[in-house]
Amino acid sequence: MSPEDRSARRIAWVVTAVGGLAFIVAAWWWVPWGWVPGVRVEAADPSALFTAEQVARAEEYAGVRRVLGWVATAVSLAVAGWLALSRRGQSLARRGGGPWPVRVVLGTAIVLAIGRLVVLPVSAVIRQRNLDYGLSTQSWGGWATDVARGYGVDLVATTLALLALVGLARAFRRLWPLLVALGAGVLVLIGSFLYPVLIEPVFNDFSTMPDSPLRASILEIADREGVEIDDVLVADASRRTTTLNAYVSGFGDTRRVVVYDTLLDGLTEEQAEVVIAHELAHALHDDVLLGTSLGALGALAASGLLAAVLLAPGVRRRARVEGPGDPAVVALVLFAFAVGSFAASPVENGISRAIEARADVTSLEVTGATDAFVAMQHELSTRSLADPEPPAWSRWAFSSHPTALQRIGLLEALGLAWEFDPATDGSAASQKE
Repeated sequence: MSPEDRSARRIAWVVTAVGGLAFIVAAWWWVPWGWVPGVRVEAADPSALFTAEQVARAEEYAGVRRVLGWVATAVSLAVAGWLALSRRGQSLARRGGGPWPVRVVLGTAIVLAIGRLVVLPVSAVIRQRNLDYGLSTQSWGGWATDVARGYGVDLVATTLALLALVGLARAFRRLWPLLVALGAGVLVLIGSFLYPVLIEPVFNDFSTMPDSPLRASILEIADREGVEIDDVLVADASRRTTTLNAYVSGFGDTRRVVVYDTLLDGLTEEQAEVVIAHELAHALHDDVLLGTSLGALGALAASGLLAAVLLAPGVRRRARVEGPGDPAVVALVLFAFAVGSFAASPVENGISRAIEARADVTSLEVTGATDAFVAMQHELSTRSLADPEPPAWSRWAFSSHPTALQRIGLLEALGLAWEFDPATDGSAASQKE
C-alpha cells in the first residue's frame, strides 16, 4: 500500500468514527423513541379491528409478498456480488472502453441494468398478484414505463455520484475519503430538497385540491397545528393503485402536502382529516428535515467506511481493481452500497416507526377523532392487505410504519376510548356518532 493510500485509509476511518458518533448522538437526541413517554405500547387484538376473513386474506397476500421480497433481495445481492467479485461478472460489468468518465458511465449503466433485469421476473409476479387482489389498476404497459423511468432516475443519480467518487479519488489521493463523505452528506440534503420538484413529477401528475369543505378543514387543522402551508396537492395515484396514502415531502420552499386521489374517494371526510392531521404533524415536527439530517450523517459515516473498504488490499485484489480511482471500481461500490443499505434497514425503519407514531399522537391530540382514527386504520389496512401481525423479526427489520394494531395500541396507551365494529367496518360506530 502506497503512503498516499495509507494516509487516505486513516482519514477514512476517522470520517467513519466521527460520522457514526454524530449519527448516534443526533438519533438519540432527536428521535422520539418512546412512542408514548413512560408507557409501553401494546398492539391491539386483531379481532378488535378485523374479521377473521379479513385477517386470513391479508395474511395470504402478505405472506407470499414477503417471501417474494426476500427472494428479490437475495437475488439482487447475489448478482451484485457476482458482478463485483467474480471474473465472469467483472468481464461483463467492465465492457466498453474510452476515457475514465465514459467507462464509469457505461459500467454504471450495465450494472444497474443487470440488477433490474434479474429481479424483473419476481417484480412481475408481485405485479400480477397485485392485479389479482385488486391492488393495482395500472396496465402492463404503464408498469413497464414506470420500470424504465425508475431505471433512468437511478442511472442519472448513481452515475453522477460515481463520477464524483472516482474523480475525487484520482485528483486527491490522500483527502478523497473526506471529500467524498462531505459530498455524500451534501448530496443527501440537496436530494431531499429537490425530490418533490424533480423526481415526484416523473411518476405522478399533481393538481391543487379544489375548494371544498375538506380543503377548508385541512387549512384549519394546519392553522391549529401552527403549520404554514401554501397548498394541498392531489396526486393522480388512481391510475396506478387502489391503495390509500398521503405524505409530506421536501422541506423549506419545496415542502408539500400530497394526498392520493384514492384517499379522497375512499375515506369519509372525518377520516381524511385524521390522515391529513398526521401528515401536517410531520411538517410541524420537521420530520423530513430530521430524516434528511440523519441521512446526511449516515451518508458521512457510510462513505468513510466505503473508502476504507475500497482501500483494503485484500478487497482490491479480489475485485481486481487498482484502487478507488480505477473506473472498474463501479461494480464493487454498488455491491458495497447494496450490502450497506440492507444492513442499515433495521436502524432506518426503527427511526421511521418512532416518527410515524409521534405523528399519530399529534393527529389524535389535534382532531380528537378516535373512532375516525380507528376506522381509518381499518380502511387503510384492508385496502392494502397489510399483514395485521407480521413476524416480529420482519417488523423489526423492514417495517417503516407501526402496524395498524400497534397504532390502535397508541389509543390504549394514551387512555383514549374508542369504538369499532369489524363486522360492519365501523358503520355501527359511525351511526352512533
